[in-house]
Amino acid sequence: MTNDYVPIGCDMHSEYELLAMHRARVELEIEGETQPLRLRVCDLVTQAGAEFLITENAAGERQQWRLDRVRAARRLPPGSTW
Repeated sequence: MTNDYVPIGCDMHSEYELLAMHRARVELEIEGETQPLRLRVCDLVTQAGAEFLITENAAGERQQWRLDRVRAARRLPPGSTW
């Protein structure tokens, strides 16, 4: 179990669910990353007592990010580049 996980608010969780449902491309600011990442949101999962955002990069590689470490998520406009 992940003891230091801090649950996010329901409104933000709902936003992530919508992004995943639409497989939206976003720019994420993640704690510990030096610059924003452009990724596609694929799913939300719960593991070991924490919630994770599952994303895919331009090469199709999947990654997961703890929701309490995501500082900002901005949906990219259609046609924007990776």
